[in-house]
Amino acid sequence: MMKRLTIIGSGPAGLTAAIYAAREGIATTLVEGMKPGGQLTETTEVENFPGFPEGIKGPALMMAMRSQAERFGTEFVFGDADEVDFSGAVKKVVHMSGTAESEAVIIATGATPNWLGLPSEKAFLGRGVSACATCDAPFFRRKKVAVIGGGDAAFTEAEHLARFADSVTIIHRRKEFRASKILVDRIDRNHKIDFMLDTVIAEIVGNEAGTVGGVRVRDARGMEEVKPFDGVFIAIGHSPATAVFKGQIEMDDKGYIIVSDGTKTSMEGVFAAGDVIDPKYKQAVIAAGMGAMAALDAERFLA
Repeated sequence: MMKRLTIIGSGPAGLTAAIYAAREGIATTLVEGMKPGGQLTETTEVENFPGFPEGIKGPALMMAMRSQAERFGTEFVFGDADEVDFSGAVKKVVHMSGTAESEAVIIATGATPNWLGLPSEKAFLGRGVSACATCDAPFFRRKKVAVIGGGDAAFTEAEHLARFADSVTIIHRRKEFRASKILVDRIDRNHKIDFMLDTVIAEIVGNEAGTVGGVRVRDARGMEEVKPFDGVFIAIGHSPATAVFKGQIEMDDKGYIIVSDGTKTSMEGVFAAGDVIDPKYKQAVIAAGMGAMAALDAERFLA
């Protein structure tokens, strides 16, 4: 059955868009992906989402948002969008259970952090390993943390962490940084931040409490040693989940969807919101706001 709107993605942007659209009486299908709820389902504690003074577990927040969207009549479809066709007046989104057809589409597939690929990295995710200093830095007050990376993202993360942690070490596999000179100069002047260069992470090691206790590092000579840290922040970039939209809408060289006049993409009737268009902020509350914008833009288009 054809609906008026299809939303692809079930993170804060997609679910907020569904709440706004369905509440306005727009028949809405949400293709929620193979991992409903997105990145927040891997976040143990969310302390900076408005309305929760004591904080809330990431999965609980996403379940509440899903229930709210469902209450207004959103139809949920499990699975990824495997193929799309935005060329006609009827937009088609092929998923594992069939094809969702609609007059408009909101893309909210998000972006995922790039990881090192270590088994120990996944094992300690949410227990000392993070990819978001803005999200998790307050948990590391008076702690010793490491930041992995050598670009602008790593330096920005380190600078933010230094407001809370006692010390921050940037670990980079090369001798030179890719970060902009202004950031490097600013970090050089920060007495809380030091560097470990020509060094790679071989393993993240735990402590008796089952949280991060340090990292096993390997230098250019192949020598290994364990350095004590309370937290490890991976800052080697993000990848937007946009491969399925290639050739359908305009994107930048990194795969982020280009929008104009709010959330409009290069294809009429197709809108985008959240981390999939945001290489800078990557915050749940900002994604949710963009989701509301996209729903309002889609509503005007459908009207």
